[in-house]
Amino acid sequence: MSDTPLQTHYRICPLCEACCGLSVQTSGSQVVRISGQDNDVLSQGYICPKAVALKDLHTDPDRLRTPLIRRHGRQSPLEPATWDEAFELIAQRLPAIVSQHGRDALALVVGNPMAHKMGLLLYFARLARAAGTRNVFSASTLDQMPKQLQCGLMYGHWLSVALPDIARTHHMLVIGANPMASNGSMWTVPDFRGKAKALRARGGRLVVIDPRRSETAAAADAHHFIRPGTDVFLLAAMVHTLFDEGLVRLGAAEPWLQGVADVREAVQGFSPEAVAERCAIAAPQIRQLARDLAAAPSACVYGRMGPCTQIYGTTSSWLIDVLNALTGNLDQPGGLLFAKAAAFAANNAGSPGKGRGISTGRHHARVSGSPEVFGELPITQMAQEMETPGPGQVRALITAAGNPVLSAPNGPRIAAALDKLDFMVSLDIYCNETSRHADVILPGLSPLEEGHYDVAFPQLSHRNHARYSPAVFSKPDGQPPEWQNLLRLIAILQGKGAQADVLALDDDMLQDELRRLPGVDAAAATAALAPWQGPERLADLSLRSGPYGDRFGARPDGLKLAKVAAQPGGLDLGPLAPRLPEVLRTPSGKVELAPPSLLADLPRAWADLQAGAAAADMLIIGRRDVRTNNSWMHNLPTLAKGPERCTLLVHPHDAQRLGLAEGALARISRGQAHIQAPVQISDEVMPGVASLPHGWGHDLPGSRLGVAAQRPGANLNAVLDDQLIDPLSGNAVLAGVAVEISAV
Repeated sequence: MSDTPLQTHYRICPLCEACCGLSVQTSGSQVVRISGQDNDVLSQGYICPKAVALKDLHTDPDRLRTPLIRRHGRQSPLEPATWDEAFELIAQRLPAIVSQHGRDALALVVGNPMAHKMGLLLYFARLARAAGTRNVFSASTLDQMPKQLQCGLMYGHWLSVALPDIARTHHMLVIGANPMASNGSMWTVPDFRGKAKALRARGGRLVVIDPRRSETAAAADAHHFIRPGTDVFLLAAMVHTLFDEGLVRLGAAEPWLQGVADVREAVQGFSPEAVAERCAIAAPQIRQLARDLAAAPSACVYGRMGPCTQIYGTTSSWLIDVLNALTGNLDQPGGLLFAKAAAFAANNAGSPGKGRGISTGRHHARVSGSPEVFGELPITQMAQEMETPGPGQVRALITAAGNPVLSAPNGPRIAAALDKLDFMVSLDIYCNETSRHADVILPGLSPLEEGHYDVAFPQLSHRNHARYSPAVFSKPDGQPPEWQNLLRLIAILQGKGAQADVLALDDDMLQDELRRLPGVDAAAATAALAPWQGPERLADLSLRSGPYGDRFGARPDGLKLAKVAAQPGGLDLGPLAPRLPEVLRTPSGKVELAPPSLLADLPRAWADLQAGAAAADMLIIGRRDVRTNNSWMHNLPTLAKGPERCTLLVHPHDAQRLGLAEGALARISRGQAHIQAPVQISDEVMPGVASLPHGWGHDLPGSRLGVAAQRPGANLNAVLDDQLIDPLSGNAVLAGVAVEISAV
C-alpha cells in the first residue's frame, strides 16, 4: 500500500441527518483516513465520531456482498446465491401471491437509512406506485409523522417544515430534543455545539426543557425538567400566557395568519396554574418561559422526539409552531424560516402561495381502522395486518433498510408475524434482526461505492445549498446498484419478468417524468440529461427544473448536476430567507394557525388533564448518543468500543428506594414483557423517570452481526405498547410509558 499514491475524495456522510462533508483519503482500494471537508458549504470541516466509522462500514466482513436465499422453503437456512437465482425466486413467488390474494396482500416497509441513499429513496417510491398496495409502513411513524402532519395542515405540504434560524436568533428554546448529540433531527444543522456557542457569545440564550439533563441541556443557560408526555400541557399553557398577558405580537407574518382567535379560545382552560402539577414545572416558571420568548428581539422554539413520540404528538408539534407565530418569529430571520431546496422539493411545485393542501384517511388500516397519513399506516399495526385472516391479509413483505423488530414497539410480536408470511424480500446490507426472516436478501453497495446527492435533507437544512459527491470506489463487478434492483422488482410486479431490461424501463419512467414538467421539450431534455444515468439523471433533472436551475439552457447561469459536481464541498445558495406567502400550498393561501383536527384534539388533552395522571411508579424514555443512530451502527468497531451505552439511567433517589446498584442489572417490565439492563445512577435524569437508549437487542438467533452481538444491549421497544399511538398521525408512543423497575 505504501507504493500506491494517496488520493483524496469528497463524500457526503450517509450516517445521520447532519450530512457533513467528508474528506476520504484512500490508497488503492483501502481507506486510509476520514476527516472533515473544510470547504464543505454546510458543515465547514465539522464531523462527529460516526463519520470515521464509515471505513468500518465499508470493510465490515458482516456486510453482505452477495444475495442470500432460502432454497427449500421458509424453514431452510439462508444461503448465498447468484443475482439471477435471487430474482428468479422472487419472480416465482411474489406475483403468484399478489395474483391470488390482491395487491394489499403485499406490504412495504422502509427504514430511515434509506434517506441517505439516493437510489434507494428515489426508486423505492416508484416501487410503491408499481405495487399499488395500501399497506405501506416506515420509520416515519416511529419518530416524525406528527411533525409532517402538523406542517401539512398549517402550511399545505408535508415537507414545508419551518426551521430554527440558529445563526441569527437571540433566544432558542429546545423542548424534548438533543441536537448536541444528533446535530439536528428534522433539522440538518452540523456542529450544533459550535452554533450554540456562537449564539451565547453574541448575548443570546439557550434554554432546554427535557426530562433528562442531556448534552444540549448541560450546555444551556437554563434547563427545566418536565414530566414525560406532558409537553402538550406546557405548550398550551405558554400559548395561554401569551394571550392572558397581552404578549401576542404577530409581526410581519400577520397578513398570512388565519385562526388566531380560534387558538385563543381553544387554550382558555390551559392556564399555567392548571397544568403545573402535571408537568412538574411551577406556574411562575411557565409564565416566565412565555415572557422570555415574547421579549427577545428574535426567538425560536424547536421540539423533536419528546413532543413527537407521545400520545399528543401532532398537537404538541402544532403548538410549537403556534408559539413561534404568536411571538412574531414565524418566517422571520432569527425565528423560524423555510428552506428553499435546489432539487426534489415538492413544496416548490405548483402555483406559489396557494394549493390543494393535504388530506389524510384516503384509506384505513384493515384491522384497526387507523387512517392513512402521508400514504402510510402506523408501523406498530403491521403485525396485526399479518396475523389477522381475511381479505387483504398481508402475506408478503418487501423491506428496505429497515429493522422494525428492534426499532418498533413489541418487536417479538413483529418477529413472530414475519415468520408466518408466505414470502419476504429484504433489501439490506446486513442480515439483521428483521432481514433474518426474509426468503431473499438483496444487498446494497457500500456508500463509498455510489454517488450521492441529498434528496431529503436540503429541505431541512439550516442553510440553502446544493452538493454532490461521486463514488469513492468502483462498485464490485457483477453487483448491481440498489436502484436497478428496485427496477427489477418493479418489472416483476408489472409482469415483465426477472430478466426485463431495467435500463429501458428506467428510460420509460424518465419520459413519464418529463411529460409532467410544464414547458419542457422532452426530446431536448432527454439529450441534455444523457451524460447521467439512474438516480444521477433524476438529480440532474430536478436541479435543472428547480428554483435555481438552468431550465435546460434557458438560464445559462443556473444549476445542473455537472455544475454542482464540479465543486467538491458544494455550492452555497445563501441563508434561509422569508418565504411567506410563496411557500404556502393551503387552499386558503394562509397559514392555518387553527386546523380543525388539532383544535378538536385539545378537548381530549383537557379531559386527560382533569382526570389527573395515572399512577405510575416509573416512566421510561429513550436517549440519543452521538456515537450511534438507531439500530444500524452497532456492528462498527470504532463506534462499539468504549463504555457500555445501553444502560438504564436512574436518579439516585429512585435507585435507593428500588434497591438498584451502580452497574448491577435491573429488570424493566410492563405486563408480561420484560428486559434487563445495567444500572447507571445519575441526577441528570429527573426522579420518577428512567432512560434507556433505543435500537438495541442484538442477541436474536439468525442475525449475523458479530460485533453487535458481543454487546447486544436491551431492546427498549420490547416493553413498549404497540397499540399506543397518537391517533392523529399514527405515530408510536415511545416516551413516558409507565414501567416497573426492580433489581435482578
